[in-house]
Amino acid sequence: MTNPAEDVFGELIGQDAVVAQLRAAAADAPAARAGQPSTAMTHAWLITGPPGSGRSTAALALATALVCPTGGCGTCEECMLVRHSSHADVEHVIPEGVDYLRAEADALMHSAALAPTRSLWHVFVLEDADRLTEVVGNSMLKSIEEPTPGTVWILCAPSAQDVLPTIRSRCRHVTLATPSTTAVAAGLVSSLGVDPAMASFAARASQGHIGRARALATDEAARLRRQDVLRIPLQLGDLGSCLALAADLVETVNADAAAMCDPLDAREDAALRAVYGDGAQGKGLGTVERRAKGAFKDMQERHKRRRRRVVRDQLDRAIVDLIGFYRDVLVIQLGAHTELVNAEMRPQIERVASASQPPETLLRVDALERTRNLLAANVPALLAFESLTVTLKDPSLASSGAVRRDRVTG
Repeated sequence: MTNPAEDVFGELIGQDAVVAQLRAAAADAPAARAGQPSTAMTHAWLITGPPGSGRSTAALALATALVCPTGGCGTCEECMLVRHSSHADVEHVIPEGVDYLRAEADALMHSAALAPTRSLWHVFVLEDADRLTEVVGNSMLKSIEEPTPGTVWILCAPSAQDVLPTIRSRCRHVTLATPSTTAVAAGLVSSLGVDPAMASFAARASQGHIGRARALATDEAARLRRQDVLRIPLQLGDLGSCLALAADLVETVNADAAAMCDPLDAREDAALRAVYGDGAQGKGLGTVERRAKGAFKDMQERHKRRRRRVVRDQLDRAIVDLIGFYRDVLVIQLGAHTELVNAEMRPQIERVASASQPPETLLRVDALERTRNLLAANVPALLAFESLTVTLKDPSLASSGAVRRDRVTG
């Protein structure tokens, strides 16, 4: 019998009700696979929750429990294979671009038609189901609604409303909540051995985002990048400084994306060249070269999509950090008895708060949210952030429409 304190569901922080539901599904899964009536287990799940609440952790925990002989012990060969992304019956899918492509959906449906090879279930964990466009999502409806026996779909998204109605209506919905900072800090201490003071800082600064908290607790570079972002409100001066700050941020994000993507691109390039016999000679080489040309073109497009996604995610993280800063400014301005997200910066936050009024702070938060929408609409990042920094300096420009709108929307 698996010890609940040590099984795969133990990695979920502050989600007791969800853990109970997923454990019940895993316990009922063998009976459901045998064709017996089941109320706890189903073939399609939609797991939603705020960023960092543990959506993918919950999805992978359920997937692991379904292929584990004892319901997710966390230590057997099946569990270890899932943990290392090498289990033949668990496919963890993350879109390489901003949206899922039709070719990705076609490959998924082909794979979903195959029976499991070593387990009772063939499980598909789809991250960012909100990135399924209407055309791509609707093409997958039949596979999700009437899957091959033994196939389970587990979709993840920020909220049910972000997912196509035709898809969410075919899934059992599980909702995660943002874990408390106390729970996140305790999890960092127990799972990673992080110093309690650092764990407390990371939990608070991440605003309950577990993945972000782990990065801040263990990676000094992540902490330094966050500090650079939070200095932006303190360095806004004339127009030139605003534009320079925007350029510096975008340049840093692009450099970080290159550092993350370049090694992956190089490994995939080398692997594909090996497949097509780089440097080979002989009969039939012309046919091979033509096929290789198409394969390399497809690979380069995947690399571009992946890089765009990394850049967008990094920029969004910067926006979230800045929203947290101005949330703290508003807390000070309103005299609310609430813990600051950036408590270590209280003197700087108080200085910004004393130099403005709550309506101006709200306009600045609105500008940050508007920037997220501009990035989602594929507005060039530099133009979007130039508009943002100018508005953060003088939020009255937002209502007057004078913030370089001709360049941002042109």
